[in-house]
Amino acid sequence: MKEYSRKIEKIYCNLCGEEIKKADGSDIFEDHLSVDKNWGYFSKKDGENHSFDICERCYDRIIDGFKIPIEKK
Repeated sequence: MKEYSRKIEKIYCNLCGEEIKKADGSDIFEDHLSVDKNWGYFSKKDGENHSFDICERCYDRIIDGFKIPIEKK
């Protein structure tokens, strides 16, 4: 979840609710997963747009539960 003014002021992890901090007092946020999904035909969410942000710690917890591991390059 992002809070805006003229620029992104704060980002929160939608899973744990923690704020994703800016790195070293700059205007650059720590790395995180940001998803923006437009659902289309043949979906029960047709026409909806879902967006969320996940911190790295929560991302690691999510992928640890995958039956098929992620592909790393």
